[in-house]
Amino acid sequence: MANPILQVENLTKSFGDLVLFSDISFGMAEGQRVGLIAKNGSGKTTLLNILSGKEGYDEGKITYRRDVRVGYLEQSPVYPAELTVLEACFWQASPVTQLIKEYERCMETDGNPGLEELLARMEHEKAWDYERRIKQILSQLKIRDFDQPVGQLSGGQLKRVALANALITEPDFLILDEPTNHLDLEMTEWLEEYLRRGNLTLLMVTHDRYFLDRVCSEIIEIDNRQVYGYKGNYSYYLEKRQERIDATNLEIARANNLYRTELDWMRRQPQARGHKARYREEAFYELEKVAKQRIENRNVNLQMKASYIGSKIFEADHLCKRWGDLVILNDFSYTFARYEKMGIVGNNGTGKSTFIKMLMGLVNPDSGTIDIGETVRFGYYSQEGLQFDEQMKVIDVVREIAEIVELGNGQRLTASQFLQHFLFTPETQYSYVYKLSGGERRRLYLCTVLMRNPNFLVLDEPTNDLDIVTLQILEEYLSHFKGCVIVVSHDRYFMDKVVDHLLVFQGQGDIRDFPGNYSRYREWKEERKQLEREATKPKEKEEMRHKAPQTERKRMTFKEKREFEQLEQDIAALEAEKEEIETALCSGTLSVDELTEKSKRLPLLTDELEEKTMRWFELGEIEG
Repeated sequence: MANPILQVENLTKSFGDLVLFSDISFGMAEGQRVGLIAKNGSGKTTLLNILSGKEGYDEGKITYRRDVRVGYLEQSPVYPAELTVLEACFWQASPVTQLIKEYERCMETDGNPGLEELLARMEHEKAWDYERRIKQILSQLKIRDFDQPVGQLSGGQLKRVALANALITEPDFLILDEPTNHLDLEMTEWLEEYLRRGNLTLLMVTHDRYFLDRVCSEIIEIDNRQVYGYKGNYSYYLEKRQERIDATNLEIARANNLYRTELDWMRRQPQARGHKARYREEAFYELEKVAKQRIENRNVNLQMKASYIGSKIFEADHLCKRWGDLVILNDFSYTFARYEKMGIVGNNGTGKSTFIKMLMGLVNPDSGTIDIGETVRFGYYSQEGLQFDEQMKVIDVVREIAEIVELGNGQRLTASQFLQHFLFTPETQYSYVYKLSGGERRRLYLCTVLMRNPNFLVLDEPTNDLDIVTLQILEEYLSHFKGCVIVVSHDRYFMDKVVDHLLVFQGQGDIRDFPGNYSRYREWKEERKQLEREATKPKEKEEMRHKAPQTERKRMTFKEKREFEQLEQDIAALEAEKEEIETALCSGTLSVDELTEKSKRLPLLTDELEEKTMRWFELGEIEG
């Protein structure tokens, strides 16, 4: 059996009268990759904060294996705006950054107390090359300006800096809260491959179902304040969860039948009962708890009435837009068709949101025109979200727009009934906005957009912070929507379910129209890469045919021989210098200035030695 890393026993957490989870227990072992699923407001982020030590809890016990290293990516990371990207990576507390700060304090203190022990720990933790490793992983995440102030970063860039912070420490146990939020498709796929490749223990909250399916092999669900475990991926979870609900519904139905009989007995019996009657009375109250259970119906079929839309939707004619050297649109023309459902994909910074804002009239093009039909009635869901009055009740936010919502075919819903379709319980509806979780606020924002009966929905990153349950409702709604839809999203599963074709923003004004969903587009890209690889093979064969016969052994040139000999001398000198510095650092006889100078020289020396050694091996293979 794998070594246990975490054990949670009888954990309870509440905020005032709101109980998020009660008496829950679960454990995690080394190598497990677990996805955490629950509807918004059930306490997913709170649980992750508790496990990472950022938040307290009411009752229970949390036990980590001794010396386990925990990495945590928060849902909405925050850094002081004046820090540079590189400084932000040192600002967040971790065992290595704490060790580096401890070493720096030691160097600034007279006599350098405890230096010998610190040097040994620095070597053990690989702290000397920490900065180099940070730069390496930031570069892999497409963050290359290490001196850029954090305050100038986009949401996606900030998320990637925080992700680098979580990964650089090489934790034994990694906790990720919505890691794909604000990441473009390329970065999402990179992270997916990174997490699958490594031997990590992982607990993750995500709404990206493809990501969840491909990365996690187990699911934990918080439902009705309890926790349920499923030994399989997301697809397996869906099947087994439905089996659990069916079994519970059957149990409730049986309990209800028996409850009616026992209720009649309770009403007929005199107050003074014997021992046997008291036992039956206690059993009645237990039975009543089962009979009065309610299983939430997640298969909501919400078909809203869209107002009439004419044949003319919008026509973009020779649009051009740039921000400095960045080209967003370059002579772009497009005629949008009636009932069209378009997805927009592309890397961060290619202009997707700018294009949407131009369509909505929030950003003006440099040249060209957008002609919008007279019957078009937009419903716009933006990345920024809606700013609510924190002191308003949820029900009042909706009632300000309409008391009654028209669904079409003569069907009408009150504001309260409409909110229930989006999983707002009566208790939550009369709660204040400031008490809502981030995901619940996004869900409320979505309600305010849809209830206005638009005929053209423009959704900019609608999946960020929404739970999977709400996404399923939204997908079902959009599949029956009698109007036009444009979706900007990095959620591949959502795009596959909703859109008919894609506009692919490739950067610098290069926009391609692809007839199909995201999965088909990805397959097409892979096929193209394969064809390109195969096309280069004949050229490679031709080049090999003209090369010297295999019997002729390749030899070093005179220049390479001289380089090989010089490298041997250089490596020997560098190794001697490194050994000398390490001995001096541990001697305790150096002055502060000498310690500082040699400490700075050591990592540079290590890098140079690695580089020359690699080149020596390359040349050695030629000769060998």
